Amino acid sequence: MKYLVMVQGAQADYEAMSGKANEHSPAWSEKDVQAMFSFMENLNNDLAESGEMIDAQGLTEPAQTRFVGRDKDGRPVVTDGPYSETKEVLAGYWVLDCESLERVTEIANRIQECPQPEGAPVYPVVIRPIQSL
Repeated sequence: MKYLVMVQGAQADYEAMSGKANEHSPAWSEKDVQAMFSFMENLNNDLAESGEMIDAQGLTEPAQTRFVGRDKDGRPVVTDGPYSETKEVLAGYWVLDCESLERVTEIANRIQECPQPEGAPVYPVVIRPIQSL
């Protein structure tokens, strides 16, 4: 079965990863960022080698997010995202083909082990089965 595995992030997290501490997260050092990228590269390589990974992408900072909706008259309305105050959005995802929900849950638990500086927020990993249309 195919699954979408998602992790969240906030604008403050991306700023912290750029070395700017804030009330949400401590500043990440270059070593912290490299540890995260190395962890993700190893995870993705393992998932590709096992044949479970279909796709994986990290997404840009929430400040670049746009939410396109419609007003009551049907005209397009563009805002800076559905969560404009926190800037919390999808930070990255994996599309996996796993034999069971238990297996994809193991992978989600591994994602939670990604290294980061002490005091940085840890977001839950969301698993959604994919239903083919």
